[in-house]
Amino acid sequence: MIEESRLRRMQFRAWHRGTKEADLLIGGFFDKYARGWTTAQADWFETLLDEEDVDIMSWAIGTAAPPAPFQGELMQAMQALDYIPIAP
Repeated sequence: MIEESRLRRMQFRAWHRGTKEADLLIGGFFDKYARGWTTAQADWFETLLDEEDVDIMSWAIGTAAPPAPFQGELMQAMQALDYIPIAP
């Protein structure tokens, strides 16, 4: 189980990216999946948080291929984009 303090730090970083679009993409992804992560998956996400928002967003929407360290199950979940609320 991941420590609550670590989850809170990751959540803050995920939701305070600097743009509304990045907040929704990265923060929304965190909110949907973080509680079920293993330590290795949390490590992956923390490493992802160090990347530029424009890069993360381009990997998620498929306009650029993610680098090898970010490819895999979690990036595929991020690319689903089913965690972003769409207002009517």
